Amino acid sequence: MKTARWRIALLAACLTACGGGDTAGPDEPRPPAESECVIDRALFDEGGVGRDQIPALTDPRFVPAGNDEASYLLPTDRVVGLVVEGRALAIPHNILWWHEIVNLNLPGLQVAVTYCPLTGSAIAFDRAAVDGAEFGVSGLLFQNNLIMFDRSGLETLWPQMLGLGACGLRKGLVLPRVPVTEMTWQAWLGRHPNTEVVSGETGFSRDYTRYPYGEYERLDEPPFIPGHRDPRRPPKERVLGVAGPQGDALAFPFLALDALGPVGAVNETVDGAPVLAVWDRAGASALAFSRRPVSDVALPGSDPGVLTFRVEDGRLVDDQTGTIWDVDGRPISGELVGWRLPQLDNAFVAFWFAWSSFHRDTRLWTN
Repeated sequence: MKTARWRIALLAACLTACGGGDTAGPDEPRPPAESECVIDRALFDEGGVGRDQIPALTDPRFVPAGNDEASYLLPTDRVVGLVVEGRALAIPHNILWWHEIVNLNLPGLQVAVTYCPLTGSAIAFDRAAVDGAEFGVSGLLFQNNLIMFDRSGLETLWPQMLGLGACGLRKGLVLPRVPVTEMTWQAWLGRHPNTEVVSGETGFSRDYTRYPYGEYERLDEPPFIPGHRDPRRPPKERVLGVAGPQGDALAFPFLALDALGPVGAVNETVDGAPVLAVWDRAGASALAFSRRPVSDVALPGSDPGVLTFRVEDGRLVDDQTGTIWDVDGRPISGELVGWRLPQLDNAFVAFWFAWSSFHRDTRLWTN
C-alpha cells in the first residue's frame, strides 16, 4: 500500500511539475523498437508524463547570489556547482526538481547538467559528443532513472546514470562526463562568493521554494518503481559512488562518512586506481579525487606520485610531503603548492537504492 501511495503521489507531483496535470502531451514517450536498443526495452518504464512535459532549460539567466531572483534558495538547499574559465555557476536542486536538465552553452564547453529526483543523481555531460545537441526529458525511466533524449537527427535515448546511448542511432556511445560539485548553497557560496546562480525567473510558472515530491527523500521510503533492493543501507541514503572501467564499483555512504567528523578522508582504490573520498560536513558534500596529483603548468621537481591522506585539525594533509590541502583538492601550503588533485568524472552522488541497482556487486565502505 505504501508503494502504491507513493506511485500515485509522485505521479501527481510529476504532473504538477509539467504544468498543472495535463496528461496528454503533444509528444508522448516513444519506446523504441527493440532492434534499435542495446538495453532490453522491456526494462523501460513510463514515468507518467509525456516527452518534454518536464521541460528542460537551455541557457537560463544566471544572477548574482544577492539578486532578488535568487531569493527562492535557502542556505541548506543543495546545488550542483561547476567552475568554467574562472566563472562559478550554481544550478540548484530547486530548479532541477522541476526541469531535470539544464543545457548550458559556455565558452569552450557545451554541457548538460542533469538531476534525477527519483534516483538523487546529479551528473553533467559534455554535449560535444552529440555535436552540441541539447537534451530533453523523454518521460521514460530505466530502473527509476531519468532517460534523456538528444534533439538531433540521430535522436537517441540515454539513461542518465549510465550515460550510454541505449536506443537509437547513437546506441552504444558513452557520453563524456564533466565533474561537478554537489553541496549546500551556503557552502558553495562560502567557497565561491562571486558565484552566479540560476534565476528563479525561468519563464515557467513553478514554485522553486517547494519540493514537489513530498516525503520521497526520507531514508526509509521505497523508490517510485519497486525493483532491486540491497538492504545494507537505507534506500534513500545518499552515497558517493565511484565506478571503475573494469566493473569495480565502490560506494561511500554519507552517514558513514559523517562519522569521521567535520572533515573526512578515505584512501581507497577502484579498479586499481588510487581514489580519495573527501567528506565536508559543513556542505553535506562528498567528492572523489585521484590520489595522483597533476599540475597544469611545468613545475620543477619530480612527480609526487600517489599520495595518501589524513585529517589534522580539520584539514587534509598528505603523508608523503606534509602539504596541507583544502576539501576541493587544492594545496593551501607546503611542498606541493601548484599541484592539484583531479576530481574524478566517474564519481557522483546518488541514492543508495539507485547506485546498488545499477551496480549490483558494488563494494560498500562503512568505516
